[in-house]
Parts: sequence; C-alpha cells; structure tokens
Amino acid sequence: MVAVADLPADAPPLVLALPTVPAESESSEAAEAADGERRAEPATLLGTAYALPEQLRGLVDAWLGDERRPEPPAKGKAGEIATLPLPGGVPAVLLLAGSGDGAEADWRKTGAALVRAASGDPELTLALPSDVSPEGVRGLFEGALLASYRFTLASDPKPPTLTSLTVVTDDPSRFADAVARAEAVARGTALARDLVNTPSNIKSPEWFAAQAVEAATPLGIDAQVRDPEWLAANDFGGMLAVGGGSTRGPRLLELRWAPDGVDLHSLRHVVLVGKGITFDTGGISIKPAQGMQLMKKDMGGGAAVVGAVLAAAALRLPLRVTVLVPLAENMPSGSAYRPGDVVRHYGGRTSEIFSTDAEGRMVLGDALAYAVATLRPDVLIDLATLTGGQGVALGKRTAALFSENDDLAKALFEAAEQAGERVWQMPLPEDYLEQIDSDVADANNSGGRGAQSATAALFLRPFAGEARDRWVHVDMSSPAWSDGPSDELTKGGTGWGVRTLTRWLESL
Repeated sequence: MVAVADLPADAPPLVLALPTVPAESESSEAAEAADGERRAEPATLLGTAYALPEQLRGLVDAWLGDERRPEPPAKGKAGEIATLPLPGGVPAVLLLAGSGDGAEADWRKTGAALVRAASGDPELTLALPSDVSPEGVRGLFEGALLASYRFTLASDPKPPTLTSLTVVTDDPSRFADAVARAEAVARGTALARDLVNTPSNIKSPEWFAAQAVEAATPLGIDAQVRDPEWLAANDFGGMLAVGGGSTRGPRLLELRWAPDGVDLHSLRHVVLVGKGITFDTGGISIKPAQGMQLMKKDMGGGAAVVGAVLAAAALRLPLRVTVLVPLAENMPSGSAYRPGDVVRHYGGRTSEIFSTDAEGRMVLGDALAYAVATLRPDVLIDLATLTGGQGVALGKRTAALFSENDDLAKALFEAAEQAGERVWQMPLPEDYLEQIDSDVADANNSGGRGAQSATAALFLRPFAGEARDRWVHVDMSSPAWSDGPSDELTKGGTGWGVRTLTRWLESL
C-alpha cells in the first residue's frame, strides 16, 4: 500500500531527504583537511512538513557534520541512504535519504533505494521536503513501487516485509495526480513483468491472451482474441508458419481503448504492436542451449504494449489506443516451417526463410500489415525483443529506435528520458537492403550477422505501407531483462517500454 497522509502518532522508521552537495565544493578554509586535501561538504537536512524534535535535530546535525571523519557520512546523492540508529528512541531508526538535485529521475532512484533499505521493516514513513515538485513525487512513487515488485512460483513464498509507505506532506492534494499516474504505470509494468517472468510451460499463446483480456476488461478495454482457424481464413501466413511447429497454436490479441462518450473520429488513433513469441527455440534453425535459456522473455514487446494500454485506460487518456500482439510459440517439429520455405504474409508480401530463428519479424509483418489495412493508425509503433545485435550496439539499458519520422523519434526519445528508460535512434541505410534480397520472394527474413537490428527494421518497413512516414520500430531485446536488481529494476523481466509508451501517450 502506498498513501499520501499525515504523520501517524506512532511513527515507524522515519525518512528525511537530504540535498546534494557537490563533492568538490567547500564553504570555508576549515573544510580543508590537515594534509591540504579537500574534504567534501556534509549534506544538510531539507525542510519538511515534519519538524524533528530539537534534541533529535541536534543529534542529526552533529552526526552529519562530524569533523573527525575523513569524509562526511552522507553527501545527499540521489539514491544514497544513510542509517542512523536511535536505540530506545521514537523513531528507533532514522534513514537519511539523498534526493540529489531533486529531479524526477533523482527521486525515482531514491524511492527504489528506500524500499530496499527498509526491507526489514513492515512500515516506512517519509517526510517530503516542502519544495518537492509533483514530478519528483511521481518519480519517488514509481521508484518505490517498481523496486518492491516480486515474482515467485515457490510453494512457500516469502512476501516482502515492507508493506506500507506513508508520505508526509503539508498539501496531499497537490500530489494526488502524480501518485495516480505513478500507480497506473507501476501496475502496467508489474503485469508486463509478470507476463515475461512466467515460465513457458504455463505461458502459451492462449494463456497470454487470456491474462491480458482478464486485466483489460475491468478498465473498459475491448478485447478480441483470434484463433488459428481465423488466422488461416485471413491469410496470416507469417504467424501460422512460426506457430506451425507447436502443439499450442498461435493467437492474435487485439485490445482497444477509447474514452466513453467521445466521437472516435475526433480522437488521435495510436496502434501499438508487440512481438509475442511465448518461447523461442529457434525452430529448425535451433538455438544453442545457452541462447535458449531466457527465451521465455521473447514476448517482452507484447507484454509492454499490453501494460501501456492498461495504464492509458487507468488514466482515462483522451486517445484511441489499439494494441495488437501476434502470439506464437516457435518450436521444431514435423509441421514446423523450414529454411528455404517461402511464406506469404497478410496483405500478400512474401518472405524467403533463411533462418527459422528470425521468427519475430515474421509475426510482426502480419500484424503491421493488418494494422495499416484495417485500423488506419495515425501513429504505428512496434516493440520487439528482436535481435541480439541491439544489445551488442547499445547494451542492456538502451533500446534501438528506427524511424524515418525524426519528430516522432524525438518525442519518444524525450518520453523515455522522462520515464527513466532510454532509446537511441539508429539509421536505416538503403544500401543494407541488399542483405535481405531474395531470388524468389520479396525479401529474405535474415540479413546475416552484420547490422542485424538495422536489417530487421528494413525487413519490417514495407509492412508499414502507407503508414511508413509515421511508423516507429523499437528493438528492446536486452532491456527487457535485468540480470540483477538495479535502482527501480528487479531481477528478471523489466517491463521495459510501459513507462516510455505511457509517458508519450500522456503528452499527446
């Protein structure tokens, strides 16, 4: 539970925020150490809605300014937590939380650090600085909620000890909207993480679709799930080829959000497409064992767009948002598609199969073509855990963005920065098209190892059709998974993209 409230009489461990003091600054010659080296200035307490008792305030000031230490015990950097035990006192523990420059990103880092620092206590009370902004409070709540996420299927799960964070402020109503936005994004991200973290013996295409429908329906989101028979009748050749080797057939999930009582034609229509490969063995072009270990995350793009439309509906955003998730399991069997096959996609475009492990673009091609032909989007964005090349180029925390619309790319870049995620626009060189040439089809589905992410984007571009000038492709393969806890991330699925998409949708 997270709430904005007045300080309770029996306060649990109290948290006070500290400002940043640059390590190289000094207020007087007395700050110089005896050997002539500069000593960092200690942090000082920010004014808050809760006044510390005079005796306790004196103790904290003395502890922070202890000149006997070579370095001060706390400098106020974002995410820095200093613990001051107060045996026999009330509170019994004082956590001093650095708030950096007070920016939203700093508060997000601090919120995550507080949750981890207080994990042994059932309750935590935070006294907010009087001058904190609503954006800072949004960051604080997002960081705390995201860092407190847990996923387990253990028979004897151990729930986190910390269950309540009380935030003390002199004007709770000022931050109500910021808290609501943080909670909507955190819920959408938590669902996306749940979907990614669920093992694939449970997570079939049918199961994924059912989970999304169950979460979407209470929010007023219309949902439809198309089965293999419908896909065959409507010529979704890419999805049928990729899913043909599995006993658990493909599904096309469609979620539609629009506010009630509004002329739909007056609203901007955004279509979000997410890759939904519930497990990827590589098919007949089978992956090595190590490369297959984390392939339960190969529907991270689909999870993110589902989480984003849930957040949009929770916030009642004045937009039309349609989500498409082409779901399939890529397995080897006698009915699996093969290298050398030619597959005809929805809309008629053909692909020669060079690798059955380049399956994500096959299902995305169908979904993009269907979106353009039937939904007529004003903006078309796809997210996919598509290539290993993305991680080679940009690492674990930055997704690759491809678009011919620089204004749209810039808007998404800015949204990602605000949301605490990162994207970087990558090129679409025309001369790389030769890598996906085919003698017998419109293109081959694997451009080789060189420029993997770019050739995958070039493969997808024709499926955007008349929406090519307002289409964005985001390859977020590595950012979809975290190998360990880091700031607001926990180990496992990150839900990458929910925050960026929601922040961008809020700006429209």
